[in-house]
Amino acid sequence: METAGKVLLMSAVVLAIVGLGALGLARLGVDRVPGTLSWRSGHLTVFAPIGLMLLVSIVGTIVLNVFLRR
Repeated sequence: METAGKVLLMSAVVLAIVGLGALGLARLGVDRVPGTLSWRSGHLTVFAPIGLMLLVSIVGTIVLNVFLRR
């Protein structure tokens, strides 16, 4: 149970850092990257940041391969 608690705390710290980074990037004007799809219908707006999801996936894959290589 102790290990699960440590994993949850570390996940929360990582999520907080990612959130702060996202807020910082939004203030710099990077919230609308190429590849962001948006749909507007009346009072509903839906954003799908496809380009950002691909970028995060590629960078995450590279980082994990570098640090978790055996």
